[in-house]
Amino acid sequence: MKKTSRRIVPFIAIVILAAVSARASELSDDLKARRARVMTGLGADAMLVVWSAPPKVYSRDIDYEYRQDSNLYYLTGIAQEDTILVLMPGNETRREVLFVKARNPLREHWTGPSLTPEQASAQSGVSTVLTTGQFEEFVAAILGRTGFGPITDKEAARFFSALSAARARVSLPLEPQRTLEDALTPPHEFARRIKERFVGFDVTDALPILHSLRVVKTPYERKALVKSLEISSEAQMAGMRAAHAGAYEYEVKAAIEAVFRGRGAVSWSYPSIVGSGPNATILHYPGGDRQMQAADLLLVDAACNFEYMSGDITRTYPVSGTFSTPQKTIYQLVLQVQDEAAAAAKAGATLEDVHKKTVEVIKAGLLRLGLITDTTGEQYKIWYTHGASHYIGIDVHDVGSRTLPLEPGMAFTIEPGIYIRQSALDALPRTPENDAFIAQVQPAFNQYADIGVRIEDSFLLEETGLRRLSAAVPRTIEEVENFLKKRAMSSLEAR
Repeated sequence: MKKTSRRIVPFIAIVILAAVSARASELSDDLKARRARVMTGLGADAMLVVWSAPPKVYSRDIDYEYRQDSNLYYLTGIAQEDTILVLMPGNETRREVLFVKARNPLREHWTGPSLTPEQASAQSGVSTVLTTGQFEEFVAAILGRTGFGPITDKEAARFFSALSAARARVSLPLEPQRTLEDALTPPHEFARRIKERFVGFDVTDALPILHSLRVVKTPYERKALVKSLEISSEAQMAGMRAAHAGAYEYEVKAAIEAVFRGRGAVSWSYPSIVGSGPNATILHYPGGDRQMQAADLLLVDAACNFEYMSGDITRTYPVSGTFSTPQKTIYQLVLQVQDEAAAAAKAGATLEDVHKKTVEVIKAGLLRLGLITDTTGEQYKIWYTHGASHYIGIDVHDVGSRTLPLEPGMAFTIEPGIYIRQSALDALPRTPENDAFIAQVQPAFNQYADIGVRIEDSFLLEETGLRRLSAAVPRTIEEVENFLKKRAMSSLEAR
């Protein structure tokens, strides 16, 4: 037995290493394909520059946990700061240049090792890797048409010719500036500097090309997103097990986020929202200190970031394990809204179409319950206060227009919600019309007051149809109550 055991351990290690190596190769190949598509969109006379995100200070000499710029990660798979990618589609062979920070043993004693050029190349699939300290000299040489290192004048002849003919383009991720007084972002500042010093090119915005590609997930992204939602689903169910009368909201949050890290997720996709009782009517409830009561509904909006792919899940369930009649009524309406919206989320439809379907169904339901008096206007917005869908991906609210026709590879949420709160009525201007409205809906409001219900799932539109990636988490009234009943029985057995 001992001999067999000793043989099995190295074998298992070899299998694990092989799987990790295959996954790394699959990601590298996927990244190469992403860059190739970007370069096709740019054209041969362009040069793209994308920067890593800067670190953010949390307090004095302590930074927040680092999070890479989404566009740079999409193109390189590198989560390290002080990284820059340059793409030159017209180059002879070396069309991709990656800049990473130089190794510094003293700094690495504090912060850990940086990627070597060889590691950065293997991780990203970019063969030409220079140091970040060489970037400015590189740019000056290229825009000055002299070449730099491996990017010789012969290698970059096409771009140099475009510069001479004043038709070259330097493409940068130019986030919109809101006012003339706003400080320039690093890409805008870079654009200003190079235009002051060099000629022969226009500065263009790279975001339309990047966003149009990011909205349709690659094969590798689809796999990572599925895994992300598997972990998030497991975490949501851990939260359901932790919720009970007398427990605090933060205990549920802790149970959820322990699963995220325990299953290898980078972090949460967004700060977890755990709101009980009246807190369930606050969309992005930031707290977590309320002690839950048996009569409460608990709204939990939480998901993880796995390999920089983020989903989004919300579940609402009774702390006691059983919905009251008013809670069940509101919940059943929201469930119906989500089901009908999911049926409308087909190839060729848009997220705006999906939202309109939720509005149509929710209006009819609110009128039936006496919470609105008219379906022709916007009374429904008093209780339904947000959009029904958003794209998911590298960002949990990912890029893409809501009016794009849906196609396979697009991933998004469907998340209707109803929030019955006194502040919604208090905020209405005191007019005769509003006073009459309040008087008419007051009986229904009294019945459903402080009930907040949101049901949110993450979906991937596949070639065969719509796939609910968070289907493992109990959703229907029967599923939720059965799950919570088993939770209660397990708790009793544990005692």
